[in-house]
Amino acid sequence: MQLNGNLYDLIERANRALGRLDGITTLLPEPSLFLYFYVRKEAVLSSQIEGTQSSFSDLLLYEIEEVPGVPLDDVREVSRYVAALNHGLMRIREGFPLSLRLIREIHQILLSEGRGSKQTPGEFRRSQNWIGGTRPGNALFVPPPPTEVLTCLGNLEKFWHNQPERTPVLIKAALSHVQFETIHPFLDGNGRLGRLLITLLLCAEDALSEPLLYLSLYLKNHRQLYYDLLQQVRLKGDWEAWLSFFLEGVMVVAEQASLTARRLLNLFAQDSRNIEQIGRAAGSVLRLHNLMRQKPLFSINYLDFGQKDNSLRKYYANLLLQP
Repeated sequence: MQLNGNLYDLIERANRALGRLDGITTLLPEPSLFLYFYVRKEAVLSSQIEGTQSSFSDLLLYEIEEVPGVPLDDVREVSRYVAALNHGLMRIREGFPLSLRLIREIHQILLSEGRGSKQTPGEFRRSQNWIGGTRPGNALFVPPPPTEVLTCLGNLEKFWHNQPERTPVLIKAALSHVQFETIHPFLDGNGRLGRLLITLLLCAEDALSEPLLYLSLYLKNHRQLYYDLLQQVRLKGDWEAWLSFFLEGVMVVAEQASLTARRLLNLFAQDSRNIEQIGRAAGSVLRLHNLMRQKPLFSINYLDFGQKDNSLRKYYANLLLQP
């Protein structure tokens, strides 16, 4: 497709923002700490777009086997999102290509628990679905019939691998998301998986060394415009409006993520300086602080010091209970 001058400018600016975000990983002493929070934030936001009520704290409570404040099915769905993303990234880093087989694997994990667990996880649909309305006849949008799903997906898979021609990575991510949502290949989970696809594709193409770009907050904040632009592509072929929106989102989200990473680094550094000033207990408190950087919410039983270290366990418990 031919791009106008404004889109070329947006692509350049979005690529620069993405490059700055990728460079942040070299500044983080432990990128896994930042990713721990960031991946879970994305899981919560992406699931909220689909109507779940789970919050970030609910997810953390669920992960330490405590009781969250919302229905368990909601939290399970969010937890499955984290597991699905981690599985996809692991497979890509092992050298497995972004493919329909991988998409099915990710979908299997995404819907293995929660309300979608009976919607044939890991299997492309064999029946007609629709978006909005009560039946295809009054629906807002009707995806391709099940007999055409594999053909459409096969063409999308070729596009991921630059057939018939190479496509710039951000344009590829933008177009792939629309096409996946338009094909709607599963009975459930298409929205969440379509948003995951953006990050997975950027990592598979080495545009990001770590999964640091997530558009769910941007899409949630502009939900109606997001849906309208998807529909305008389907009805009128208005790709340029969608691309402008997508590239603007990449810039906004990449810059916010870079700022958040820097603020987190500054916060950790300031906390360490404050702890070092408390005197004799500083060493023990710093160890607890390092643990809490890795897992911000946990029970005292998580502090595994062995049977001979009950005094140290009690000491840490008292620290946790202090205001």
